[in-house]
Amino acid sequence: MLKWLWVSVLVIIIDQLTKAVAVDVLQFRELVPVLPVFGFTLAYNTGAAFSFLSEAGGWQRWFFSVIAVGVSAFLVLWLKKLKQDEHWQAIALALILGGALGNLYDRVVLGHVVDFLLLHYQDNYFPAFNIADTAISLGAVMLIIDMFRKPQQQ
Repeated sequence: MLKWLWVSVLVIIIDQLTKAVAVDVLQFRELVPVLPVFGFTLAYNTGAAFSFLSEAGGWQRWFFSVIAVGVSAFLVLWLKKLKQDEHWQAIALALILGGALGNLYDRVVLGHVVDFLLLHYQDNYFPAFNIADTAISLGAVMLIIDMFRKPQQQ
């Protein structure tokens, strides 16, 4: 099922292009409203999800990079072992892989992950995120749905 790796490549390309545009167009931490609950902002995350360990002093960059490489290798092996009819699961894994590699590139090359999408309600803000994060989340939701779609094996 490695034929689905094109999805990962597409996620990486879209992720990196949108991040480049965000860096060129947006001002750091400036909110550009688009909808009452959505906008753009430029943020740099040196930690993991929700800026976890972002103030840890720098070691987390390589820690999370090693984890991303390990998870990516695991995902490729998992993709390789899928049956030919497991398209849904293959797409989910390819989305997660593309997102992981998109953020890994940022972490290794830039030293931080570029985030620019922002959800909010009134003065309550969800942490900024990016296309790679969206692909990872979508892939994870697809895997969860897939678990409920398949009958339990005895």
